[in-house]
Amino acid sequence: MDYSHSDAELIQQPAGYWTWAAYKAVVTRIRTALAELGTTQPQWWVLAQVARARSPKTRAEISALLRDYLDTGPESMESEIDATIANGWTTQTPDGHLTLTPAGRTFFDKAAALQDDLWAERHAGISDDEYLTTMKVLQRLIHNTGGRAWHH
Repeated sequence: MDYSHSDAELIQQPAGYWTWAAYKAVVTRIRTALAELGTTQPQWWVLAQVARARSPKTRAEISALLRDYLDTGPESMESEIDATIANGWTTQTPDGHLTLTPAGRTFFDKAAALQDDLWAERHAGISDDEYLTTMKVLQRLIHNTGGRAWHH
């Protein structure tokens, strides 16, 4: 790959710009691919939370967990949960727990396979060590600037 600048010049590049550009590229690619399947990234998050839960989670638990992802917000997250129900992928029990329907399981498996493909695409030519270093550097940048990420 040809880089935009020499190593000496890259060291002087603004992290804010490059993290923004990476965010835009990654999120746009994910959202475009998921849209081709007929879903949104927040709907995928809901399906993943429901499908991978050790025990059923309530709508409130899922909404609280996901509403801060990429600044989605509580109103949008509620709407996205409603969409998974309207699409027949999840059902909500009277006590508020969300479960996958058989159609939801099939769709989740298809979307999960797509996410695996997208992960491989993003990580092409990037070693696990390089990726780990990148994650640590990004978290340090967040910490050093007084920012907060979901894990705080």
